[in-house]
Amino acid sequence: MKPESYKIKNAIISVSDKTGIVEFAQKLNQLKITIYSTGGTLKTLLDNSIPAKSISELTNFPEILDGRVKTLHPNIHSGILAQLDNDTHLKTLDQLNLESIDMVIVNLYPFEKALENQLPHHEIIENIDIGGPTMLRSAAKNYLWTVPVVNPNSYTEIISSLENNENTISVQLRQKLAGEVFNHTAYYDSIISSYFNKINKEFPQATAIALKEIQNLRYGENPHQTAKLYGNQFNNIFKQINGKELSYNNIVDIDSVSRLIIEFNEPTVAIIKHTNPCGVGTANNLKDAYLNAFSTDTISPYGGIIALNRKLDLETVEEINKIFTEVIIAPEIDEKALELLKKKKDRRLILANYELLRNSLNKEVKSVAGGYLLQDSDTKMISLKDLKVVTNRIPTEEEYQKMLFAWKVVKHVKSNAIVYSSNDRTLGIGCGQMSRVDSAIIAANKAKEMGLSLNGCAIASDAFFPFPDALLYAVNLGATCAIQPGGSIHDEEVIKAANENNIAMVFTGFRHFKH
Repeated sequence: MKPESYKIKNAIISVSDKTGIVEFAQKLNQLKITIYSTGGTLKTLLDNSIPAKSISELTNFPEILDGRVKTLHPNIHSGILAQLDNDTHLKTLDQLNLESIDMVIVNLYPFEKALENQLPHHEIIENIDIGGPTMLRSAAKNYLWTVPVVNPNSYTEIISSLENNENTISVQLRQKLAGEVFNHTAYYDSIISSYFNKINKEFPQATAIALKEIQNLRYGENPHQTAKLYGNQFNNIFKQINGKELSYNNIVDIDSVSRLIIEFNEPTVAIIKHTNPCGVGTANNLKDAYLNAFSTDTISPYGGIIALNRKLDLETVEEINKIFTEVIIAPEIDEKALELLKKKKDRRLILANYELLRNSLNKEVKSVAGGYLLQDSDTKMISLKDLKVVTNRIPTEEEYQKMLFAWKVVKHVKSNAIVYSSNDRTLGIGCGQMSRVDSAIIAANKAKEMGLSLNGCAIASDAFFPFPDALLYAVNLGATCAIQPGGSIHDEEVIKAANENNIAMVFTGFRHFKH
């Protein structure tokens, strides 16, 4: 006997997600397939007048421990795992008066939903399915003889095959369904392991990354690269309400600018291009914050990404509308502002849940040739009490504000990174250079091009000044204070240069490399 000629006779149905299950079971019943079921699923079937037997009729054992044990039984798994072309297996089933289980329709306790709903730990644990994955994996292993079904979207194809092929299922479809099962259970287990890794704050010896497709992308970073978006939180954090489908580069930029904007509590606007800030500004209102950010660089924001951390109002939108912007991100958008924004149909508008974003920043993954790098997210914040004054001159209160502002921004600039700033806006940003001096020069040239004075500004460096050169360059432009991690073997030389020029300088004690 061949698997594709074997007629399906018995099926187990045990599902948490009951989408489409009544219609599916009705079709199985019409095809004279005997249905065994458990708990709530059995009740659903019987309530809909679908003949179904309790799983206990197979096990001769009651469901116990509040339903924790119902399918973990040799009578079940013998029927699922028996190879029906193996005489020994058939003889064993006959001797023990066991039936083959020809189809297993199971989906799992909603562990992911329990996480999303932020249930208490003990309730989250109760949503870890044991019997379901065990049955599914058994069926998927023995897919030639037991059809494994985990995806409700497959119900229609399965019924079509049964109806058109005298209750048989082809090997190709069986194999496809088995693959769906192993992908599903691997994803399910990876969410559970990620949860425990997070609460235990560990880097495990072996791990799995939970990836579920969110959407297909037209292409990747470039048109010749294919891409998809995976994850389990992105669409909860970022809700698109207008515009064209997000591209790969849009998504990367949205992530970058949103991580930057949550550094600030006061009304703030950040503008980025290719993951690097063009300008960041704060003020008492969003319009002025936007103008502060835009003044840093009035050229690069064309086609850029703008993030705001307050409800977006009409007055601010009227300023933003003066240039072409790819994406606008805000926690809320005023009704009149939204009406104006939607007049540009292609512009992407995103409502961001910044609190959920903060809570999601745990571990980061980066692929490298032959492997992956896993690290903690750089969520380290800083306050006045963390700063160590290393110069003779102590910074003024205003200088402290300038330096803290610059430090929040430089964290999100590609290394080597230099930021010049006042206390409410960036004045010049230099990024991604092999030499820190080159970054300082680029940032200064941009400020000059925009007609911005650096007199009295702060300079921030994402890593230590290895020599005094970049600091002295900034001093000659008018910088009066500097913030950097410290830790160079030439720290004393840099401090001496600062003292000789009456510069106030503080060390943070940690760096913000971004590669």
